[in-house]
Amino acid sequence: MGELLPPSVDDAEYQRLVEAGRVLFAQETKFFFGAQRLNQLEPATLPEVAFAGRSNVGKSSLINALTGRKMLARASSEPGRTKQLNFFNIGEKLVFVDMPGYGYAKASKDVKSDWQKMMFAFLRGRPTLLRVMLLLDARIELKQSDHNIMDLLDRAAVTFQIVLTKADQLSAAQLDKKQKEISEVMKTRTAAYPFIRVTSSQKNIGIEELRADLVRLIQD
Repeated sequence: MGELLPPSVDDAEYQRLVEAGRVLFAQETKFFFGAQRLNQLEPATLPEVAFAGRSNVGKSSLINALTGRKMLARASSEPGRTKQLNFFNIGEKLVFVDMPGYGYAKASKDVKSDWQKMMFAFLRGRPTLLRVMLLLDARIELKQSDHNIMDLLDRAAVTFQIVLTKADQLSAAQLDKKQKEISEVMKTRTAAYPFIRVTSSQKNIGIEELRADLVRLIQD
């Protein structure tokens, strides 16, 4: 299911990163802040990685799988309901920022517009934000809302990495086709990191590898 090694990482270095990821995510992880408006944000003191994705993409499940805490991030019972940025401290080394889900069909145009304005302002004004992990459901074709968020990230000049979720529900051939499709899209995006991480929170696929990606990011 996809390549394991990101660009410029050899096998020995990769194994070191995997172990460092295991150690990091064995540390205490806790939710410490939620902000519905940017003026509520506290000053950032640690490097941050944000998680973005359409409603129902599996963002909460992925964050829980990465941290090994089943109930750390909670999915809303109503898709598109969560409207705040949620912050999680990972062992005093890294902060996860759980961004509100986008693309919920029943959301009004005003709500969608407000979401984009808030996210753009956050992305442009957060110097400690190292990368956005853009989650895409491996089973579903790209939607206009996915292209819109990529536009937003390009304009904000924030590097984003594609993370495919729910990959266990595709055959190897289907997954390979999906990765090639996404790779072509990434070539047109100035802010895209040229590596796709394939995951399944339910089957624990790609979790160890994504932890290694995150450790590498904060150690570079």
